[in-house]
Parts: sequence; structure tokens; C-alpha cells
Amino acid sequence: MRGTPGLQIGYDASAKSSPSIQLRGQNSLGTNASPMIVLDGMPFYGELSEINPDDIGQIDVLKDASSAAIYGAQAAAGVIIITTKKGKIGKPVINVSANLAVNKKSAYRDYFDAAGYLKYHQDYRKMVNTYGQGEDGLYGYYQAKDENGNLLYPQGYYDDPRLMSDADQQAWMMNTGVSGIGPTTGESALSLFARRLEFNNSPLVLQNFLNGQVTDWNDATFRTGLNQDYNASISGATERVNYYMSLGYMKNEGAVRGNDYDAYRANMKVNAKITDWLEIGANVNFQDRSDGDMQVSLGSNYWDNNMLRNSPYASMYDEETGGYEQYPMSGLPTNGGYNYYFDRQYYDLEKGYTVLNTIFNAKVTLPFGITYQFNIAPRYQWFYNRYWMSADLPNASAPSRGVDREWSKNFDWNLNNTLTWDKTFGDHHVTLTLVQEAEEHRYWQDRIEARNITPSDALGFHYTSGANKTQSNFSTNDTHYTAASYLGRLFYSYKDRYMITGSFRRDGYAGFGANNPCGNFGSVGASWIFTEEKFMEDTKEWWDMGKLRLSWGTNGNREFGDVYSTLANLALAGGEMVYYQNGNSNVVNPLYMSRLAAPNLEWEKTKAWNVGLDLSFFGGRLTANMDYYFKKTTDMIMSQRLPSFSGFGSIMANLGEVQNQGFEIAVNSTNIENDKFVWNTSVGFSINKNKINHLYYDYDENGNELSDTSNGWYIGQPIGTIWYYETDGVWQNTPEDIAAAALVGQKPGDPKVINHYTEDDQIAEDGTRIPVYNDNDKVYLGTTAPPIYWNFRNDFTLWKDLTLSISFYSYMGHKSTSGNWLNIDNGGSQVTNGFNMPEKEYWTPENPTNDYCRLNAAGPNTGLASGVDKLYNRSFVRLDDITIGYTIPKKWTRKFMVDRIRVTASCKNVCTISGWEYGDPETGGLATRTFNFGINVTL
Repeated sequence: MRGTPGLQIGYDASAKSSPSIQLRGQNSLGTNASPMIVLDGMPFYGELSEINPDDIGQIDVLKDASSAAIYGAQAAAGVIIITTKKGKIGKPVINVSANLAVNKKSAYRDYFDAAGYLKYHQDYRKMVNTYGQGEDGLYGYYQAKDENGNLLYPQGYYDDPRLMSDADQQAWMMNTGVSGIGPTTGESALSLFARRLEFNNSPLVLQNFLNGQVTDWNDATFRTGLNQDYNASISGATERVNYYMSLGYMKNEGAVRGNDYDAYRANMKVNAKITDWLEIGANVNFQDRSDGDMQVSLGSNYWDNNMLRNSPYASMYDEETGGYEQYPMSGLPTNGGYNYYFDRQYYDLEKGYTVLNTIFNAKVTLPFGITYQFNIAPRYQWFYNRYWMSADLPNASAPSRGVDREWSKNFDWNLNNTLTWDKTFGDHHVTLTLVQEAEEHRYWQDRIEARNITPSDALGFHYTSGANKTQSNFSTNDTHYTAASYLGRLFYSYKDRYMITGSFRRDGYAGFGANNPCGNFGSVGASWIFTEEKFMEDTKEWWDMGKLRLSWGTNGNREFGDVYSTLANLALAGGEMVYYQNGNSNVVNPLYMSRLAAPNLEWEKTKAWNVGLDLSFFGGRLTANMDYYFKKTTDMIMSQRLPSFSGFGSIMANLGEVQNQGFEIAVNSTNIENDKFVWNTSVGFSINKNKINHLYYDYDENGNELSDTSNGWYIGQPIGTIWYYETDGVWQNTPEDIAAAALVGQKPGDPKVINHYTEDDQIAEDGTRIPVYNDNDKVYLGTTAPPIYWNFRNDFTLWKDLTLSISFYSYMGHKSTSGNWLNIDNGGSQVTNGFNMPEKEYWTPENPTNDYCRLNAAGPNTGLASGVDKLYNRSFVRLDDITIGYTIPKKWTRKFMVDRIRVTASCKNVCTISGWEYGDPETGGLATRTFNFGINVTL
């Protein structure tokens, strides 16, 4: 699907790989609906992982409102139609395939090795403790002085004594300056060096540093994962019966240790023509999958667990017991660090889903060109979550540990009755379609949180009855909602050249307010195959087809989360209350009204206009599809803030307006075609411009509508707009920059911020202007959502059996801000306590870069003392896939009664070109590269 213009498929580096999907931009602020999935003609309520890719026969994407209108309520974000494989008339076909892949980290911020770690800690302390202004007015290391003019630290104080002679070492040890430390009795130079770097704050780090013992925490965090995917199918057909059955198993290991996913999948699809007027069919899809793991944590905040932050000199193992060390940095809870392998001994998890998707249909052929079709799609989903947190974990609190056991069940069904009249009168073709739809969704959930289990929790999540009842919790959550729809659709064509379609839907949904449960939606589409006209006859030799398309339509969106959010709600107040009645005291749990009803909430509506052009030349060797669209979403379902005196924070309401407009083009060509070589190329390009027209309809005194800066929503700007301070590099170690930086309390190496608004600046007594930074200095810097997407693919076939495909894709025009360039690393005293840091560049007096700040940089003290982020271009081009395939000639395979054997080798995410330096530009962090080998055997 990635090659479809306008369809943006996200990137997911996990073992499961469940990427996001968006079509033609984000329609709404209050909701975030994904394209509707239609599986074999029926709405699909599961996730794409439930559909085995080996079972998919065709994928179609409906973008414009007219073509998507038949699917109604959930089609505002587009429709993806998936048609599964079916049998072909002839002998039964047996297909077996196996795919093995190795999965490795391709992008993530690497952390310093032992040498880099040591240099960083030296440089950090030189910058923080010794950086100052010298006699020449310039800044440098070992220039910081006390009030009496004495150096705080002497030259070379943080140098490595192992690089000195014995005599120099002795002088170095005794030269402490005003603030430095000297050796204790009998202390070695190396030990003193470690203490000057404060490694003694983490005793195990100090001990291992002195002993030269190093641990590779990168290797302990990441791995080369093995992905396995096995599938088998049998299919066939006769004049009366068509069948397809498959079975598959997948087991994936992510690049992060502990990131695992497995799934069993089975599918059975049968269609039978019972009589000349009756056809019936069934499609049953089963999946059992894991949906949770216990991978090594990659927390990005200093308080999060992340083994990569452990010092290279931290301990993986306890020297006394030989087991894992719980606190690898210090051996103590304070400054302890994180060891996944120790903690993992005290946790266990089983979590996943069992899903049964079914579709049953019947078709009756009636006289006069009328057909009646009945479809029903019941779906069952069972969820289980069994989680054990042992209280035996040292220094753990038993009341907060124990077992979570959770069960839930979904039962959904959707049915439709369709009556179709299809008639041709000479050159006239008319199709009338009438549809009635109904659906119901039920959900039941039970959860137990058993805590402080006695006499022991050694049985893991298999034992809960010994839990302390007052410290444990239990809860239930059940939901039930319904929906119904009615559709009329009329299609007319003349000579299959002029076509027009009109449709009208009425959708009802139980989640909306009591006053507006239903919405009306219409659409009109027309097309003209102009190459069939007489004036185009001279072009028929080279111009196969030209088709102009026009459409307009309205679709509704109901995906706003909690179906009960339009109803008032009573909730427990969170405490107990005592009241007296007839002289007797009674203890009760009081209730309070936690949510206001929203009886007037109605459908979110997206109106869309589309103009398209389809072209084909030279017998189909060159084709092109072009579309221009304009979409406007109104009555967005949002939370409207309420004044505090109301007693409520917000209420669900229809507010605001967002528009999207864009252009898409897809070109496919057969560049060379002969018996020995075929070369096909496909190119897709799309651009989308998004804009917020209205929000809450609140206006200032000048009549300008107010933006919502707290959510980052700005009137007249795209969703995801960056409104922020603009930087201009780094203050350098020159007299001019030193003087300018000093005005706002900064030094060389600190970030330089542009002062766009000067009316509120401070004016010194000598008339010098001192910049002041606030919202007035912010400017629009771009958007985080990529407006441009393109893909490029080449397919080569040599000698009919050897194939090569190469594909690229790119997102362009988007940006983001990051504070990494500030090199402010000591949050939570991480540097002080000896933790490691991501590899980085930083400004030093010897390396006066304009791209990175000094270590522990400071922002202007006139409003931005904590620093300011830098703007980065997140555009990238990715060589996404290189695949080589070879089909063994049949003259060889048929000797072994095998119809076809095909082997493939591929590399996914081969390389990426980008200016983003903090991991992968698409994910912002982790990305993986996969090398795959596959074999497919057909009998």
C-alpha cells in the first residue's frame, strides 16, 4: 500500500510492526480516525495484523467522497478494501512458503564507549567547574577564579594521569587549586583521577574503573532478532464451488531484547452456487496472537529505566553471588542504575488476543435484473492479561506488588441487506442499489489487581486468593452500542462513456447526543471517457484511454472514543462520608457528577471535492492517474472548556473547521519489454496542505479568532504547526559575541536566540538594549506533519525467471524541534553520578562549532534561562526495499511433481538519507534493518 499516492503508512520498528495509516491528511482535531478497513465487502473492526498477507488477493484504496460514500459512517478518513484470495477452476493448488529474516538495529542514538565516556566526563567537568574568562577577555578552560582572583582548579586538573610521567603524576596529584581535591594516604593517581570525576558517587563504577572491567550495555540491550513466517494454503474451484483454506504461524524477535511477537492464523473461505438463483458463502478467519512483552526499557527521561545510560564501568553481575547485579552503578538503591536481567527474574507476563472473524453471505437472483444479497459478519475477540510482579524483588514494597489478571470479550456484528436492480437498455445502463445496515458492539471486561499475596507469590499469576483484600482492587467495564444505516445509490451510464452516480445515506449512531443521533450524507460523481469521442479518433493508435472524473460528497465521522461521553456520569468521590439519621451514624461512599451530558452533539462532517484524470497510452505501457481534492471538516467533535464556576472542566461539543487540499499523481510505465528483459517503473507523488480555519469561535477585541496555544492549534495554520523561538547558532568566543551574550547572562557556547519583538526589551542606563524573550518573539517555523510524499519503484525481469525490484519512498517538508543540541545532561544528577550519555558533539574552546552548544549550556536569563530547542529538518529519502527473486524453471521442478518453486532474498530499510541525527528521521528514534530469505513452493 505504501506506493499509493496520498496514503501515508507509518513506520514501526517493533517485532509486531503495527504502523499507523493516514489518507489525505488529518481531518480533525478532536478525533483521529484511520481509514476504514473493508474485508471481503464487510466493515472490519479488527487490526490489520489479523489478516495474513499471504491470504490477500487485492487491495484497493477509495479516496474521494463519492466512491467511499457507500460505506458511510466510517469513511470520512477514506476506505481500504481488502479482497482475500479464492480458488481457481482446475486442479487443487497447494502452496507452502517459509520466510526467515534477521532483524538488526539500523538507527538509534549510540552511547559512548569506555573511551568516549571518559573523555565526556572530563570535558563536562572542565566546562562546568573551570570554564571562565581569561586575562585576554576570551573564555577557556581552567580560567574560573574565586573572588580573590585565585584559580579554582589548576591547569590539567582533570587530565588522565596514565598519560603522564611519574614525576608529572606526583605534581598533578598535589596541585589542587582552591577547590580541587588531593590524594588520601596511599591513594593511587588513578584512584584520585576517578574521584575527581566523581566516580566515587557510584562505588561499583569506581571499583570497575580501577580494575579495568567494562560491560557492553549496548549489546545487552539490542540483539540480532530472528523472524520466522510459515504459511500453507490449498485452493481450488469447480463450476459450483470455490474454496480457499490457509494456515500460518509467525514468530518475530525485535531488535530490542525481550521484544517478541507470535501469531497463529487460519482462514477458510468457501463459496457455493446452490442453484441457478442462490449462492452462499462463508469466510472464517482465526488468529491467536501475543500482544505484549517485557522488552528492555528504552526510557528517554532521566527517571525512566534505560540500561544504555549505565556507565561502561557498571557491573552486570554480582561478584559475590555470580548472579545479576540489581544496582549495576552503585550496588545500592541510591544511584543504582538499571539491570533488566535482574528485574526480569521477578516479573512474568502472558498477554494477547484470540480473534474469530466471520463473514456469511447469501445472494438471490430475482427476475427483471434484480438481485438480493444478505451479509452478516459476527466477530468475537477475547483478550487476556496475566502479569506477575513478585514482592521478592529486593527493596520492593509488597503492598504495591502482586498479580494483575484481566479478561475481556468483544462481540461485534454487522449485517446488510442489499437490493440491486441492474438493467441495460441499448446504450443505457442503470443500476439502482438500496442498502439497509445494522451493527451492534458489546464489550465486557473484568480486572483484578491482587497485592501483598501471602504466604508467598511464588506461584506467579496462578495464585491470587492470598492477596490482602484491602490493598487489592477489582473493576469491571462493560459497554454496549448500536448503529444503523440506510443507503440509496443510483448509477447511470451512456455508451459506457458518460457516467454519473448519486447516493444518499442516513446513518444513526447510539454514541451521539439524544437530540442528534442521525446524520444525512449525500454524494454525486460523474466521469467522462473522452477518448471515445469522435474528435479523439486520430489518437487511438497511441492513446488508449482518457477519463475525466468529478465528485462531491459528504461523509460522517463517529470515532470519538467513549460512546458514553455524551451522557452525564456519576463517579465515586474517592473517600468515605459519615451521615447521621435518627441518631445513628452511617458510612457511605459518596457520588458526584463527573461529566455533563451533551444531548446536542452531532456527527462530524467532511465535505470533499475531487477532480481526477486517468490516462493510458501505447497499449497500457504508460498510465497516469491524477487527482486534485479539497476537503473541509466541520462540526468537529471536541472538548470545549468550561469556566471553573460551572464545576466541570469541559463538555463534548461540535466546534471548529479544518481543511485539506492537495494533488496526487501516479505514473506507471513499461520502459522495456522483450523476451529476455522487462523493466517497469512506478512513481507516486502527493502533496497535502492542511489548515485550521476555526476552533472555538472565541474572538479578541479586534475580531480575530483566538488560537489554542496550549494544544498547539493556530488559526490559519496547519495542524502540527511549530510556533517557537528561532535560533541563530551559538555565541562564539569573540569579543563581540562575548559582550552581546553577557547582556542576557550567557557565555560563548550558549545558544543564540533571535529577538524578533523588541518593544518590550529592557534599556540599560547607557542606552544598551537588552533582549527580553516571551511569546512575542515566537514565529511560525513549519509543521511536524510532512506535506509531501513520494515513492519510486523499479521492477526488472530477466529471462522471465529472475526478478529484481528496488523501491524508495520519501517524506518531505516537515520539521521538528529538539533540545539535544543544548547538551544539558545533568537532570537527576546523571553526570554527577557517573551515568553514560548518548554520543554527541559539543562546543568547546578548541571546537567552536555553530551547530552544538557547550556542555551544560544556558539560555538567555531574560526569559529562556533553561535553554531553547533548535529547529531540525526531518525530510528524508529511504531506500526501502531491494528484493531479488528467482523462479526455478518448470522443466526442472516438474520432475519432482512440483509446479513452481520461487526463492527470494531481500533487504528492508537499506539506507536513509536525512539531516536528522538523533536516530531515525521517521520514528525519531529506533529503526531496524531486515535481511530476508524466502521460499515458495506450489504443488
